[in-house]
Amino acid sequence: MSTFTQTLLFTDVDGRARFRDVPIDLTEGKPEARLSPLMPSGGLQLRESPVGFRSSFHCTGTPQWVFILRGQMEIGLQDGSSRVFGPGQHFFSADTLPDGAAFDAALHGHWSRQVGDEPLITAFVRG
Repeated sequence: MSTFTQTLLFTDVDGRARFRDVPIDLTEGKPEARLSPLMPSGGLQLRESPVGFRSSFHCTGTPQWVFILRGQMEIGLQDGSSRVFGPGQHFFSADTLPDGAAFDAALHGHWSRQVGDEPLITAFVRG
């Protein structure tokens, strides 16, 4: 069976953001074009981030797929690690604030920034 690897940005049990790869089985379609089951979505939003953009630590409000269309996006975690995503790459951002928690910028969330010399163009598809 074919699979698609979803890069997942999630909130772990300790309240910190982490990355993990999750396989999605491609159980539909034809042998020459395998598909995942249809997934619900709540809308598409496009964003352009100028050269030099960097956010502060924050949590994802609504879980969403993030697809990099142009440029590069770096996501940094509280543990000091980061990952850079380029055109054609993706991740599913589900790094939400734990239930009942008050946001603490020293514990929760991730930051994002534009990398390189061209603006960052992303597509967000709410899950």
